[in-house]
Amino acid sequence: MRKISSMLALAGTMLTALALAPQAAAQSFPSKPIRWIVPYAAGGGSDFLARTIGQQLSANIGQPVVVENKPGANTAIAAAETARSPHDGYTVMSADNGTLVFNPALYKTLSYNPTRDLAPVSLLGKFPMILVVGANAEFKDARDFLAKVKAAPGKVSYASAGAGSPHHLAMELLKERAGLRMVHIGYRGAAPALLDVVGGQVPAMMTDLAAGAAFLKAGKLRPLAVANATRLPQLPNVPTFAEIGLQGVEAAALVGMVAPAGTPPDVIARLQTSVAAAIRQPEVNRKLVDFGVEPVGSTPEQFAALLRSETALWHKLIRDLNITLE
Repeated sequence: MRKISSMLALAGTMLTALALAPQAAAQSFPSKPIRWIVPYAAGGGSDFLARTIGQQLSANIGQPVVVENKPGANTAIAAAETARSPHDGYTVMSADNGTLVFNPALYKTLSYNPTRDLAPVSLLGKFPMILVVGANAEFKDARDFLAKVKAAPGKVSYASAGAGSPHHLAMELLKERAGLRMVHIGYRGAAPALLDVVGGQVPAMMTDLAAGAAFLKAGKLRPLAVANATRLPQLPNVPTFAEIGLQGVEAAALVGMVAPAGTPPDVIARLQTSVAAAIRQPEVNRKLVDFGVEPVGSTPEQFAALLRSETALWHKLIRDLNITLE
């Protein structure tokens, strides 16, 4: 009986230790460097966001934050690697709406499942889309643009950063809401697309401020309207689409932090708190705004809710327009 009692006591002790282990891990988190995967090459908006926030995050948590660029396969390479990583909070990823919303609708097969394999931590920031035209384009303002494009169905083209990109889908949303017919010309990235709009080869495109800021400041692009709920502080004189009478045209490149599914909730909470604090730091916040980002720092629950609403909106549009990348 004594032996059985000892064994039961030992088993109870082991179970208690196992139950407390995740709590102890969360309390000691982080105790080593954090690897932050960016699914794009160095120098872009997602990379800037990760490095700017990561530097402050490192100072806040007292551990190095190592940014690692893993571009390819429309972010799927980085997403799959993140999903396979240990779910301990020491591997995180910058995931945009391409990774988390568009890809499942654009591809028949994916190497990862965003809802099953990745856990939302925080929406880091938004890159609101702006309808721009070349400096010498014939369109006086947004209303004039809509009227002239509507009067010439299928004769006006627009550029994008590539099929399935936020820039492409933002214009498709505008077309759907305004009843426009336009010809899509996809490029390999925002930079070459913007160059052709500036040069007059293509009349218009949707761009984010971070990509188009230099051309806008130089007067080589004219912003007509912003696809945002409110005017942008960087472009206070540019109206929203709602202000010109067109409802439901809101689109942005969203960039958030995700971790491998199964990461303990306490670790997710610690990550989110530290990231949000980094974003709120005045110098970091100013850098993001100056770059063209709307800083956020949401909770995991808010980020998850946003992803659900974005999925409902964009999956319907992608299906209705039969857009596919396969």
